[in-house]
Amino acid sequence: MRYIIAALFSLVFTAAVAGDFEDGAAAYERKDYATALAKFSSAAQQGSASAQFNLGFMYDKGQGVAQDYKEAVQWYKLAAEQGNADAQVNLGLMYTNRQGVAQDYKEALRWYQLAAQQGSATAQFNLGFMYDKGQGVAQDYREAVRWYKLAAAQGDAKAQLNLA
Repeated sequence: MRYIIAALFSLVFTAAVAGDFEDGAAAYERKDYATALAKFSSAAQQGSASAQFNLGFMYDKGQGVAQDYKEAVQWYKLAAEQGNADAQVNLGLMYTNRQGVAQDYKEALRWYQLAAQQGSATAQFNLGFMYDKGQGVAQDYREAVRWYKLAAAQGDAKAQLNLA
């Protein structure tokens, strides 16, 4: 009986998080950023990596809130640590571009590698660029081409241009 109650609680809890996230996504699409922020905040506090990513994005872009790179980094990091590839890419960009954190190419490289392992073409392109320019790694054109090819195969136009 105890397992059934725990399973039911888990389903209700999961449904509540999913509901808040879906409501937030719908509000965001309507450009109702105040509602999106509230719904994403609720889901993010309950551990939703997608909601954490979206909160990070809203703070990153200043949508419905004052632009705040430090706050964006905090939310991206929570989502990235749960394996959200988009958050990993954006966190890498924050470290690359000195937004909310000190510039740290090695940390950017770490986050790009995690996202690239999940198949993110953007992360693969960014890794190619880092090897191409020697940012955080020894300059290595072969490694750059390898990453550019992986991104290009997924249709990444910048990677395709760099291979031309």
